[in-house]
Amino acid sequence: MPKQTIHLIAAARPNFMKVAPLYHALKDLDWCDAKIVHTGQHYDMNMSDVFVRDLGLPEPAFHLGIGSGTHAQQTGGVMIAYEKVCMEHRPDWIIVVGDVNSTAACAMVGAKLWIPVVHLEAGLRSGDRSMPEEINRLVTDAIADVLWTPSADADENLLREGVPPEKIDLIGNIMIDSFEMMRERIDASDERSKLGLADEDYALVTLHRPSNVDTDATLSPIVDELLRISANIRTVFVAHPRTIKSLKQHGHYERLAGAPGLMLLDPLPYVGFMNVVTGAKLVITDSGGLQEETTYLGIPCLTMRENTERPITISQGTSALVRASTLWDEVERILAEDWKKGQCPPLWDGKTAERAVAALASRSPDAQA
Repeated sequence: MPKQTIHLIAAARPNFMKVAPLYHALKDLDWCDAKIVHTGQHYDMNMSDVFVRDLGLPEPAFHLGIGSGTHAQQTGGVMIAYEKVCMEHRPDWIIVVGDVNSTAACAMVGAKLWIPVVHLEAGLRSGDRSMPEEINRLVTDAIADVLWTPSADADENLLREGVPPEKIDLIGNIMIDSFEMMRERIDASDERSKLGLADEDYALVTLHRPSNVDTDATLSPIVDELLRISANIRTVFVAHPRTIKSLKQHGHYERLAGAPGLMLLDPLPYVGFMNVVTGAKLVITDSGGLQEETTYLGIPCLTMRENTERPITISQGTSALVRASTLWDEVERILAEDWKKGQCPPLWDGKTAERAVAALASRSPDAQA
């Protein structure tokens, strides 16, 4: 009996982290053949290729090479390129992850070609349709055949939107699997030592969302607060290429680079980056994934956003929503050890990939044979 072909779609840096544990859980099974499809939506050596090596992934079976562009250019480009792949190498399953343009684009290709689509990390909602990621989530969940959710609140969101319960599998948080899969290497990494951070408290900063970094009206007050914070605790700013570009454009790059208490870094490979995360006193970010990882690790996380699609990291975890005007007050609380302890949500246990494979097998006749 021929194996079922499964396409694992990866586009942006966090996608590879989510794909990796699932790929490793699938690769040795006798009923399926897992292939990675890299859309190329985010193409940067530190943003994609290094991740592939770090996570023990093979070279993608298909590289669509889409690159950057407007939302329409990326979505349309991925659909055209991936449809061609599916027409020539039709898979039995398409698994899309997260909420980037490639997620929705590949889901639409699958739906229109009658190829079953699974959405890993389904049901997350911020309630803010001004965010392109929210549109991608809504579109993907509306057309996916199977919805793999990370937490019970995501199930509730889908049921409220009219998704039949038989389409939903609560499997847990795949990001925790990624971390645990690499934990030995993360703990053994010397990244903190190389950066001179081994023996001191520090704040870690990552910012990349347009709402924070694209205009000087929002970026300037954030820079002011980061300089204030760096005068009180060593501050490590791991900057996305988009952020670096904006900092230079608006004249803030030199301000940060010249601050004695602040270290400005290019993106780090996953293992080194997570080694820095695990040693941080606090994290300031607008990243969805870091909200989850800091909750799992019990590290205070100040999320620079008006809302979040991961409210469980606030209600149960260590995260809080902040803006530039409230950032310093919250940092002071953390430095004074006046911060909530939080707890790890159910099924954030490093076994999500196992549950995902079992859920997929239960829906695949060949796996039951």
